[in-house]
Amino acid sequence: MFPVIDTHCHIYPDKIAQKAAAGIGSFYDIGMNFDGRLDTLKAVSARAHVVHSVIFSVATTPHQVHSINTFIAENVRQSGGRFTGLGTLHPDSADMEADILELKALGLKGVKLHPDVQQFPIDDSRGRLICALCAKHKLPLLLHCGDYRYDYSNVNRLIPLLEDYPDLQMIGAHFGGWSVWAQAAEALHKYPNITVDASSTFHWVSRDTAKKLIALYGADRVLFGSDFPMWDPKDEIEYLLSLGLTDDELEHIFYQNAQRMFDIKL
Repeated sequence: MFPVIDTHCHIYPDKIAQKAAAGIGSFYDIGMNFDGRLDTLKAVSARAHVVHSVIFSVATTPHQVHSINTFIAENVRQSGGRFTGLGTLHPDSADMEADILELKALGLKGVKLHPDVQQFPIDDSRGRLICALCAKHKLPLLLHCGDYRYDYSNVNRLIPLLEDYPDLQMIGAHFGGWSVWAQAAEALHKYPNITVDASSTFHWVSRDTAKKLIALYGADRVLFGSDFPMWDPKDEIEYLLSLGLTDDELEHIFYQNAQRMFDIKL
């Protein structure tokens, strides 16, 4: 078996984890497999033989940015190299660059945004500022992408950013378009500055479709991600292993791409 790096893990402080996880489930009208506590992630990851996890949370108001980033960074510090952390930003921050400089100083290795939850079009002036600053500071930007119910992060919003910020390393969660997977992949795979993760996809698509998505982007541009606490990484790993991919493809998806993207040393 290959080493596995899980690049898509939401965590929350213990006192709010159950409520926060339930809120995600409600947003997507789906039951959650786990709470979002760090100890739960550790146990679930150990059972799945995940050797490293990328952790983050999302700010729904500007005043949450500092506390969330501090919380993520402290858990990374205490993990003994077991975790990599991404910071959060909020589109209505009073000083976006100061927030980015702080998260860099905390040792966080990128930025995670969820335009649909944060309710802003990712290509508006605020999103463009975030993209410009992430490119300037060489921070990968992991975006929730796609939702048939909204127009915050669909393909029409992403393409202008990929074209206008060629130095931005964008990671499109959910193969670049949750619930609109095929449409997203057909449009986005042409852009070399987007990598995608495989999170929150396998529950909804056939194995044949999953293989086509991976083939379209290329295995060297796909990251493994469980979307904890929504899904069990053990099940997600088993699904990927069932697709009949080559060892080289699996090595890229399970750990090599993540090592390169986030400078992770195993």
